[in-house]
Amino acid sequence: MDYPELLEATIRHLEEEKARGVRHVNVDREVLSRLARPISRSIARSDASPSVPETAPRPQSPRIEVPGQSAPVSESRRVEKFEPTRVTRSREEKETAMAGLRERAMGCALCPNLAAARTQVVFGVGNIHTELMFVGEAPGMDEDRQGEPFVGKAGELLNKIIGAMGLKREEIYIGNVVKCRPDTPGQASGNRPPTPVEMAACLPFLAAQIDIIQPKVIVCLGTSAVQGLLGKKQIGITRLRGKWMSFEGIPVMPTYHPAYLLRNQSVSEKRKVWEDMLAAMERLGLPISEKQRGYFLQK
Repeated sequence: MDYPELLEATIRHLEEEKARGVRHVNVDREVLSRLARPISRSIARSDASPSVPETAPRPQSPRIEVPGQSAPVSESRRVEKFEPTRVTRSREEKETAMAGLRERAMGCALCPNLAAARTQVVFGVGNIHTELMFVGEAPGMDEDRQGEPFVGKAGELLNKIIGAMGLKREEIYIGNVVKCRPDTPGQASGNRPPTPVEMAACLPFLAAQIDIIQPKVIVCLGTSAVQGLLGKKQIGITRLRGKWMSFEGIPVMPTYHPAYLLRNQSVSEKRKVWEDMLAAMERLGLPISEKQRGYFLQK
């Protein structure tokens, strides 16, 4: 393992420990003294050749193989760029591929803390033959209990938004960046956003879902969904919402999470989300009535 890989692995380990509630790490004096030494150029360069030849091949990362997919999705925490198949599948082929992917996700334990704390994996729900897909951040307590995304109060509001678009929940597909409820050590209730490590570990599942469904539009709900899917780190949803982005050539519309609207029920904020939905409807070629165009306009 070269220096950049070692550094990445160390950071990843510390992030995992932090997510579990660890606040202090013991480091002996010898290690500290070694860390204090300057790093030679030959080690610091990511493209440097190792000084000692490797005697054994590096272990391969486990992969998620999706039926009908020529390029398997890496299941490593160091997620490689996902290469879509861009294969047109029949309805039966899509259903077979999604069922196989679901089975693999149900047994995933890449994040030991999440696997130990979850009630069940919240894979996704809806019509896999749809042109519209919604992506949230991670399951909460209600979703973990029922095994379906967006079933709590935020889910009820999302259902109303979908209905206002002239659609039904069962006509579209809903998934999350992370399939397990982020654990909350020492807390009886409450939810927390997924960490970057957790989102990176789970991204191959979401990318494979998108590749199977091949929607024409994706709506990202909230900061974590945008950061997890598009990698827009340290950029808040306020700056991103309403601006078309792209994931593997598929148009993505970032908007506020329904939970935000539950906390801030001003008409102006509701109108912002609705304008994002109108933009998605226009991109999909859905009919839009004058009544729909006038929702949440202050008079």
